[in-house]
Amino acid sequence: MDNAYIFIGRSGCGKGTQAELLKAYLEKKNPGQRVIWFGTGERFRTFLKEPGHTQDIARGYVERGKLSPEFLAIHIWSHFFIEDIVGGESVIFDGTPRKLNEARVLDDALEFYGAKVSVIFINVSREWARERLLGRGRQDDTEEYIKNRLDWFESDVAETLAFYKDSKHAFLEINGEQPIPKVHEDIVKQLEA
Repeated sequence: MDNAYIFIGRSGCGKGTQAELLKAYLEKKNPGQRVIWFGTGERFRTFLKEPGHTQDIARGYVERGKLSPEFLAIHIWSHFFIEDIVGGESVIFDGTPRKLNEARVLDDALEFYGAKVSVIFINVSREWARERLLGRGRQDDTEEYIKNRLDWFESDVAETLAFYKDSKHAFLEINGEQPIPKVHEDIVKQLEA
């Protein structure tokens, strides 16, 4: 793995959108390099559709608006590493890590693969994120569920953010309360600086 890009920020800040835009940009810039967008949420939803005791317990967590334990996220991305990483690719992480211990394990894995890591923090206010989540109209986006997701950021993800700010990795703080193209432009500018 040549490069790893980790998107971090509150739910609703546009991590997925910006990850897709960065993937398209990198593919255009380096046509011969494989670029993988690793969307943890999408992979976790696929995992939840499978039958099994662990999946049953995990579905209960989701229904109650609880943040899943770190070992499940690590299980999902570690299998991806072992099965899909062949060397020379760039990987864009969207939705992982959330908790500090997961960040430490991911950091260890990325060091193992020799990846150059850039952390992209899309900074938006809690109220801005709340309005955006309410506006997207997903069935599970109730006031209580959204409150729980935004609480996760303050109770768990903020520690991970502090870990990355103090790490040896490139750390980009991007104002996410701008039009989507401007956010993307700011990301590219800072990555190329």
